[in-house]
Amino acid sequence: MAALPARVCPPPTTDASLVLGMALPARCGRVSAQHLLRALGWPPPHRLDIQPRDGMLVIRSASDGLHQVGSRGDLPLPANARHMCRIEPGQPVLLAAIVAHDLLVVHPVSTVVRLLADLHTHLTGADNEH
Repeated sequence: MAALPARVCPPPTTDASLVLGMALPARCGRVSAQHLLRALGWPPPHRLDIQPRDGMLVIRSASDGLHQVGSRGDLPLPANARHMCRIEPGQPVLLAAIVAHDLLVVHPVSTVVRLLADLHTHLTGADNEH
């Protein structure tokens, strides 16, 4: 019986400029994001500016921000911004901390699904069929 090839794993990345996480927004709109907040250096009660942009929420550090990191390392997602981005309670969101730019982006699950569907369509060659 032939031996199976050794499993080759890519080396762990040392690039901490992008840190990803998934979360489920609570009914009140808060999400737990402790490891992302640590990567960004945003301890409670760090002030934040939260703006909807192109169907996602862009969260920036802002000394005069209207929002703040919660005492348990959670982020507020304001209701009006959630509605504008179609972020629903109980549906997962992808959180991307872009450390070099001191910002965090919240992607609704619908955006992630659409992007993955486009990628998979491209990979299977279905986009080249007539």
